[in-house]
Amino acid sequence: MIEIFEILKYILPSLVVFFTAYLLINKFINNDQQKRKQEIILNNQKIITPIKLQAYERLILFLERISAESLIIRIQQQGMTSKQLHIGLLSTIRAEFEHNISQQLYVSPQAWELLKASKENMIKLINDCAVNTNPKSPSIELSRTIIERVMETSKSPTSVAIVFLKKEMSDVF
Repeated sequence: MIEIFEILKYILPSLVVFFTAYLLINKFINNDQQKRKQEIILNNQKIITPIKLQAYERLILFLERISAESLIIRIQQQGMTSKQLHIGLLSTIRAEFEHNISQQLYVSPQAWELLKASKENMIKLINDCAVNTNPKSPSIELSRTIIERVMETSKSPTSVAIVFLKKEMSDVF
């Protein structure tokens, strides 16, 4: 019995020291892991933030480029027919959209859906105006019809999305 007490006299303090050391080392390791996670998150934010900002810039530029006035100024040429202008406008909108499709990774789903809706509304507006214009008439007639239709509406198809993107960007940054 005395031998057991002698053994316990050495083992118990050793166990206390062992568990204390274990708890301290475990806490130290956990703190170190937390620091590393925070550093990784901070480094990722340093990399992602400029990319996100650039995505918002590119999407606003996309919306500006597919606005009726901008499209017509860029696409319409002397001697074009309404049909040629119609085809040019639609292909330009689709090319611009395809060029910016990867930007959806950096904006909210609501912003992306609004952007797609703006694109579709602009295509619909152009198609509606083209239906009411003779395909062989000069392109200026289709241009005039599109501009008049945009002027009649309180907001252009792209302006709502631009305002939303600007607000979302200011909230994020």
